[in-house]
Amino acid sequence: MALVPAAAIAGTAAAAAYLDAKLHITKDLKSLYNLKATEWSLAKAAKLNRWNLWYYFEDTVNRLPPNEEAIWSQTGCYTFRQTYDQSCRYGQFFLSQGVNPKQLVATYLTNSPEFVFNWLGQWSIGAAPAMINHHLTGDALIHCVRLSGAKIMIVDEDVEVRARMEENRARLEGELGVRIIILDGETRARINAQPAVRPPNDLRNGSTPTDPMSLFYTSGSTGHPKAVSYSNGRTISLGGKKNTAIGIKGGPNGDRWYNCMPMYHGTGGVVVVTCMLVGITLCIGKKFSTSRFWNEIRMSNATAFVYVGETARYLVAAPPSPKDKDHKVRVMFGNGLRPDVWKRFQDRFGIDTVAEFFNSTEGVFGLLNVCRGPFLQKTVGHHGAIMRYNLRDYYVAAEIDHETGDLWRDPKTGFGKRRSLEEGGEMIVGVPQPELFAGYWNNPDATKKKFARNLFKKGDLWYRSGDALRRDREGRWFFMDRLGDTYRWKSENVATAEVSETLGNCPQLLEAIVYGVAIPGHDGKAGMAAINLEPTVNPTPETFRAILQYAQERLPKYAIPVFLRLQSEFNAMHNQKQNKVPLKKDAINLDAIYGPGRDAEGARREGKDVLYWWPGALGHPNPGLDGESYIVFDRKDYEGLMAHGKEVARL
Repeated sequence: MALVPAAAIAGTAAAAAYLDAKLHITKDLKSLYNLKATEWSLAKAAKLNRWNLWYYFEDTVNRLPPNEEAIWSQTGCYTFRQTYDQSCRYGQFFLSQGVNPKQLVATYLTNSPEFVFNWLGQWSIGAAPAMINHHLTGDALIHCVRLSGAKIMIVDEDVEVRARMEENRARLEGELGVRIIILDGETRARINAQPAVRPPNDLRNGSTPTDPMSLFYTSGSTGHPKAVSYSNGRTISLGGKKNTAIGIKGGPNGDRWYNCMPMYHGTGGVVVVTCMLVGITLCIGKKFSTSRFWNEIRMSNATAFVYVGETARYLVAAPPSPKDKDHKVRVMFGNGLRPDVWKRFQDRFGIDTVAEFFNSTEGVFGLLNVCRGPFLQKTVGHHGAIMRYNLRDYYVAAEIDHETGDLWRDPKTGFGKRRSLEEGGEMIVGVPQPELFAGYWNNPDATKKKFARNLFKKGDLWYRSGDALRRDREGRWFFMDRLGDTYRWKSENVATAEVSETLGNCPQLLEAIVYGVAIPGHDGKAGMAAINLEPTVNPTPETFRAILQYAQERLPKYAIPVFLRLQSEFNAMHNQKQNKVPLKKDAINLDAIYGPGRDAEGARREGKDVLYWWPGALGHPNPGLDGESYIVFDRKDYEGLMAHGKEVARL
């Protein structure tokens, strides 16, 4: 038998390695295996009727050594066995309060160990929490509790949280018939007096894969929050191979995951559940604080942390410290890491792995980018050749009508237009039936709007992500914009995310939130950027001339913001995401920004935001300046634009 030459074997191996590196075959095969493993887990759960997540938490507790730490916090640390016992006490307490299986309990709590006991305790009796944002008050709070149908509301003893509840107590009790339980010292003593006895199986045996393990709420940036059921079936996959893929493992002696994101929110909440199901130590931060973040990371010996939105930007903005790399963190996991911050953050703080996912609380469209090098930096996901082929008619980019903010449809045929993934568009997902999307809780009208029917042919059905993305030839996914954020100016479409990324790299700027605003007498919307300067940069004329020059060198003229709103402070939402809603509402209204009758100097003295503009973009000269620059936008300028708008309207 002839021997194969060693050189031929080596050449074949080299060719295989080259193809694998180019097409990412091994990576895709692992992804497919993980999907198959999730199917096996779900099949096993169905066979054993183990849809209630209490059983999976219980398995983890029984698998780990008795002294394995489950929860670290500055108010108390607990082993998995202690967490189990305390959760049983909470379950017994809820039974004593008349909570039944499949009921939702409105949960109005801050980050704490008690938050976790409350959650697990409800699972133990077949119930689940409706996670209410504890910053809400008034109509928004009443709306969220009403949606849940909850008749019991457990409230944090925190002074501010309790005050918000008291403001609304009459409506909660009168309109909704809700019984309020304050989780104060007296209530905790009653809970601790309960026996640490496992609630019986019959309370959980009726659980199904579609039952909520929790009700989460959307951010509510465009109206009242919508509620989404995060189902038992969807949650079971959290205990699968995904954590291994991002480099986080459970105990014994597993990773320690720091979480100061709001645990009532999807991202922070999912990390809580993952830790309890997998056996990872959950390190709880009360809330995000730039000054406390790294100290708590070090105190807790965390090896991973979760982030959302602008968290990384705020940390990069803090003054450098010799302790910047004095920590044990290997992995950061979350969503919303801006491209202009990504490399700066990794380099400064020495983070090995960024696991950036792209999804929403309600989303059917999901991506995960486990980034350990420059190839995947600034992307929200990646697919190799096999996954690209398998998903070719499942993940599709659709043409957007930027005038209406909806999907474009041909006025003659009524059909939409499919774009190439390299061009990008709104990402839509082909679904065989609408039940694949769990829908918004008690809100069928909002659920219906998440689907497009008869888009490319009669009878087709597509789930709408509401986000515009593109995918390059290498399989890398890039976020383009949220639907409705893109605006038209000078007959061109402007993607706010791309402009934000460009301005975010400007040496003078720490942050730029870009949006479109209507200008009297002008078609479309002009670009506006709410900015924060780098801490060492002063708001001088030279600074604003440099910002405009930077933008002119890197952006087409139509994409350069006409207005800059210099913010006096950061104004992220409760979950650290950029909040454009109040900025869009204010637009260029100086009464709203400066205060009624005030000018820019008066606003500056009072610590308010100050508006700047680029007159040249609207055909106005820059008086008294050589060249072009952003200059202060004052009362006379505002009144001039209003008068111009009236004149145009008259003509």
